[in-house]
Amino acid sequence: MTGLQPRRGGAIGNHGRRNKTIPGATIKLRGFPQMARQTSHVITQHPDAGPQKPVRPRDPVASGQRDAAYNRMASHNYFLSDKFEAGVALRGTEVKSIREGKANLKDSYGLIKDGEAFLLNLHIGPYSHGNIANHDETRTRKLLLHREEVRKLLQKTQIKGNTLIPTRLYFRNGRVKCELAVAKGKQDWDKRETEKRREGDREARAAVNASKHRMGR
Repeated sequence: MTGLQPRRGGAIGNHGRRNKTIPGATIKLRGFPQMARQTSHVITQHPDAGPQKPVRPRDPVASGQRDAAYNRMASHNYFLSDKFEAGVALRGTEVKSIREGKANLKDSYGLIKDGEAFLLNLHIGPYSHGNIANHDETRTRKLLLHREEVRKLLQKTQIKGNTLIPTRLYFRNGRVKCELAVAKGKQDWDKRETEKRREGDREARAAVNASKHRMGR
């Protein structure tokens, strides 16, 4: 057999000399231009393409910009002191109904029992697209709190006249939260005083708005 056999570690050229192989080197072919390496992919929109669809704004309740439910009577009937944020153990249809604005905190209250916190009489209307598996509207729901928070709430509710009142429901990071306040019931004269103060605040705001309106003319 004639000819030169290649040795390990390189190739033998036409003149019998060994050609070294350099890692990462590129081979230039005679008659073919060297092509530049593509470093990135840039996608440009065709000028004849239609306008992009506008981004639909997110629901203000689901994004947490607006409360899903607010207990307007809480500050009228009670003196509110310490407030705690608690999660609520809910079913899928309940979360969707709250997002639709079907929660009512009017007659609800909190209860500490056996080292756990519960929310009673929270009314959540049925989900509009639900079926026979829809939830019970006023069932007792568990509140999700840390053990230390439950201990503090238990101590405060053992004081005579104190109770737990939910003041609002809202979304935070896609989860329903409940603001729970330690409350003490008001007497009739306290309620009348609160109503007078609210009426005075409303009159003051109305006067300020009327003054701004006159100045804007």
